[in-house]
Amino acid sequence: MSISVDIEKKLGSFSLKVKFEADNETLALLGASGCGKSMTLKCIAGIEKPDKGCIVVDGITLFDSEKKINLSPQERHVGLMFQNYALFPNMTVLQNIRTGAKREKDKDKRERFVQQVMDSFGLAELADHYPHQLSGGQQQRVALARILVSDPHILLLDEPFSALDSHLRFRLEQEVRSVIRSFGKTVLLVSHDRDEVYRMADSIAVMNDGRIEACGEKKAVFAVPGTKTGAMLTGCKNISRIDRTGQNRVYAADWGIELSVNALTDAATYVGIRMHDVCPGTGDNLTLCKVVEVIENPFSVTVLLRPDGAENTVPIGWETEKEIWKKYQADELYMSLPMNSLLLLEGDKNA
Repeated sequence: MSISVDIEKKLGSFSLKVKFEADNETLALLGASGCGKSMTLKCIAGIEKPDKGCIVVDGITLFDSEKKINLSPQERHVGLMFQNYALFPNMTVLQNIRTGAKREKDKDKRERFVQQVMDSFGLAELADHYPHQLSGGQQQRVALARILVSDPHILLLDEPFSALDSHLRFRLEQEVRSVIRSFGKTVLLVSHDRDEVYRMADSIAVMNDGRIEACGEKKAVFAVPGTKTGAMLTGCKNISRIDRTGQNRVYAADWGIELSVNALTDAATYVGIRMHDVCPGTGDNLTLCKVVEVIENPFSVTVLLRPDGAENTVPIGWETEKEIWKKYQADELYMSLPMNSLLLLEGDKNA
């Protein structure tokens, strides 16, 4: 199943304007809270109506402002799972899942499908339980089962793991990945967690302030996020404003150092480097740095470094294994910022 979305919607001072396509893949909408991710899903599901534009799923037009088409949520055959799962509190697990199978008119066939889905989700023993008697993970499985018995054309997951602790989240990610594989159609996943979308998605659309700033295969988006917001959302913590000082030379104002970079463009106003790409010893952009602080993580060390002579600047973070830090630990270190690891970034496209 394919989906094509090109819509606009204004809510007070907020303006949503998104355009993207996906085809039999998991596409993640990655962005901070309030950027329009959930609103986009609600527009696709028919809960919210765009001001203008078009939404097409597998050749069927769900919404078209020019043609005056706006199918009801029931007519769209879209499966949307909310953050809070939206289970009916006065219904048992079995009754909740049955509500998703109403499109099937044959009672015997409907009941067989409900039982089949319950078995596959490990919910048969919980059939008579009510939502308040279930754990967060069990509630999520019930919500997914209820959606899948409706045989949706497309699956929309709105922050599906946000209410779960880290251990349960990781385990349920495995279950949901299995569900997505068996579903075999297009899935849209909304999240603000870069690790989550990298594990779950095939492609990523980076959203900021109601717009999509970058979209593509996940490895490509992480390698070249393109914008400051994209870099931040994909986990880059070292970012500095730049001033051009020559051909492929910039001054990183927030770090207080001059750098050689690859393929400098007029649009680039920031430079970034991921903490694990900072290197000790010889290499490009070699700089003597003072160690400002050493932060011990459970399985690594983050070393905050300030270039020698660059007082009152933002430290550069270097993340490395604890054993490697033991070899280098000192008050001063020569650090390299490899040109091939530097990210040249545009500022906020919506500014």
